[in-house]
Amino acid sequence: MATEKKSAKLFKCPICGMFVQPKDEDFPFCSDRCRKIDLGKWATGVYKISSPVLDPEVLEDLGGSGTGRGGAHDE
Repeated sequence: MATEKKSAKLFKCPICGMFVQPKDEDFPFCSDRCRKIDLGKWATGVYKISSPVLDPEVLEDLGGSGTGRGGAHDE
């Protein structure tokens, strides 16, 4: 069996699917255009972080008691 030199790992751009390498300037995107498309999706609410905030200090800073799930308040 012949030994082959392992090439750099390729990733796909999350927007258009073109192959990119970690050393590329716009990694993980293939271009500045795809980077801006992704940013626009975050800004318009297409992408969301779905896990609830469970840190009590953060909930206090927000002025709410969360969703009412998952625990009692110490007072």
